[in-house]
Amino acid sequence: MTNPQPAPGDTMEAMTVLLQAWQQGDAAAFGRIVGAMQSEFMRMARSRLHGHDASSLSRGDIVNEALLKLMQSAPDWQNRSHFFATMSLAMRSVLRDHARARLADKRGGERVRLTLTSAALGEDSMAADLLTLDALLTRLAGDDPRAAQVLELTYFGGLERADIATVLDLSVRTVDRELRFARAWLAEQLDRELEA
Repeated sequence: MTNPQPAPGDTMEAMTVLLQAWQQGDAAAFGRIVGAMQSEFMRMARSRLHGHDASSLSRGDIVNEALLKLMQSAPDWQNRSHFFATMSLAMRSVLRDHARARLADKRGGERVRLTLTSAALGEDSMAADLLTLDALLTRLAGDDPRAAQVLELTYFGGLERADIATVLDLSVRTVDRELRFARAWLAEQLDRELEA
């Protein structure tokens, strides 16, 4: 099997070429993807860890565990944005599993706190524990799946609004509208959780 050589300077197309090669059975393409995107994966992991104490979980741990999850599933993505959305879901899963394990620890586990911020949108941050956030995202997905996807890709995936629009086949204006709704819904639900 030939090794695809993407055109230099075109990261989006280069990733798509490598992802397609991996889908077609080129195992070496996965290594090239990881090598090319390692700094981006670490940036994503850093933003996931921002605002909470996860001293027993490093950025490298999150990236490695998420990559293991991706390797165990069939590669099924159309492009770079879709791949990053999938990586985002894998990172969310790693963080959720870690939070559950810490909470269940026989020596007195504790909840993992998470701060959601989106400085690019000029929004205030919201703090929640990871398991509460996971449960609220699952509930929102039952009521409004698109809003839940937009919120998840924004905060867990670290994707830009244009990338989210591409992944979900929406306009950027629709992404902005869904994100505003989802943030308002989440803030209201978190207030209820704190009152309970």
